[in-house]
Amino acid sequence: MTYVDGFMVAVKTANREAYERHARASVAMFKDHGALTLVEGWGDNVPDGTLTSMPMAVKKEPDESVVFSWITWPDKATRDAGWKAMEDDPRMKEMGDMPFDGKRMIFGGFEAIVEE
Repeated sequence: MTYVDGFMVAVKTANREAYERHARASVAMFKDHGALTLVEGWGDNVPDGTLTSMPMAVKKEPDESVVFSWITWPDKATRDAGWKAMEDDPRMKEMGDMPFDGKRMIFGGFEAIVEE
């Protein structure tokens, strides 16, 4: 079964193109270090909640959009080695500042239990 890294961030809606450039620039790097796929989803139907919600989770401001992303890896060992290798990859440093507030990023690693 694959291993999945999931991410959710709030991005200034006006910075969508900058975010897309940042995401596209990272695809080759992730794949070079073992990732199978990288998916970036720009929220277009992400309702506010009253108790919990994606916008609440990332403390979305009115001028921001929620972005939900995931990276699939063949297994956890490849993922761990890939992230470690990226720490020293010069492309990581060349990417510059992230086009979002990284302090509000939610992320985690997940072992796939159903994959069809």
